[in-house]
Amino acid sequence: MIIFTKTSTQLELEQILQLQQRNLPKQLSEEEKKTQGFVTVEHDLDILSKMHDFHPHIIAKDKNKVVAYALSMSTTFKREIPVLIPMFNELDKLQIDPNFIVMGQVCVDKAYRGKGIFRGLYTTMATTFSNKFKSIITEIDSTNTRSLQAHEAVGFKEICEYKSGKQVWKIVSLKIKKATH
Repeated sequence: MIIFTKTSTQLELEQILQLQQRNLPKQLSEEEKKTQGFVTVEHDLDILSKMHDFHPHIIAKDKNKVVAYALSMSTTFKREIPVLIPMFNELDKLQIDPNFIVMGQVCVDKAYRGKGIFRGLYTTMATTFSNKFKSIITEIDSTNTRSLQAHEAVGFKEICEYKSGKQVWKIVSLKIKKATH
């Protein structure tokens, strides 16, 4: 039975990093990247712990094993992860409502894909943060078609597209709270 929850231990953070390592492009064939997707950012325990201390990450567990995660990232960390700086620069240019949380990365273990876990992570994240934020924002490598389709299926809408280096990124947003005036 899969349980969706927030990170609470260093072991869970370490398991996130292990799952992340298995899904980085350098670990995958071109076919796997195309059909199964991939994660781009490689975190370390220090930054993952700091992010957790600010906003715990959302995880799916099977017994005591982390089988999926959605990283919760405050805009406080916008200069901490170099590959994400261009996304924050784009968001600053757009002058969007600043009341959002960034989903820093999402990943589901290969053996658990196609079982609704991706949707469960975002449902849990939305519920967890709906009292603090109006939306969840993330960016997706435009070549990561599996991720683009999965995010669209759970309700994410494209905000913009931009190029950084040789990569084209799509910034997407999911409303989690109605705006109050």
